[in-house]
Amino acid sequence: MTKIIGLTGGIGSGKTTIANLFAARGIPVYIADDEARKITDLPEIQSAIKDVFGNQVFGNNILIREKLAQIVFNDPRKLKQLNAIIHPAVKAHFDHWLEQHLNSPYVIKEAAILFESGSYKDCDFIITVLAPLEIRIDRVVKRDKVSREQVLNRIDNQWSDRERIEKSNYLIENTNIQKSEEQIEEILKKLTIS
Repeated sequence: MTKIIGLTGGIGSGKTTIANLFAARGIPVYIADDEARKITDLPEIQSAIKDVFGNQVFGNNILIREKLAQIVFNDPRKLKQLNAIIHPAVKAHFDHWLEQHLNSPYVIKEAAILFESGSYKDCDFIITVLAPLEIRIDRVVKRDKVSREQVLNRIDNQWSDRERIEKSNYLIENTNIQKSEEQIEEILKKLTIS
């Protein structure tokens, strides 16, 4: 039976970097945020977004993601409404993807809001990626070209590291790529024994 390894961490912790290190070892990796972005382009999802948020988040019938993000990261109720549209579609997509990888001993499901969405319940093990707050902020400011305040606002809408750690089986401190590689090898050894 294929085991599902949840991979999560706060914004800017380097989840995708760690996911890529697992993928380089031949382990199938599902990046939930990437798939969610694709799913928001589906006509039925866009229609549902329009029903909840109106035309203000669209320009020439194209979703303006920055505008939507600005709304949901400033209003927890709106974020919950958006998640209620997106998460069921991502879950269905993941389930279909998983069927194609049943020959693998384990797969990685990388998701920023693994706990917040409740999808951690479908995982056999959970790895949380950690990095100091200032490093995370710096990474996101450079990557997304957003302000420090915007990053902190997003962080406030996610679980804290402490909350994630309490529900995780393994931790990866992601500040040095070589150390991260060593931690991955240790985890893979333990998973092989499990």
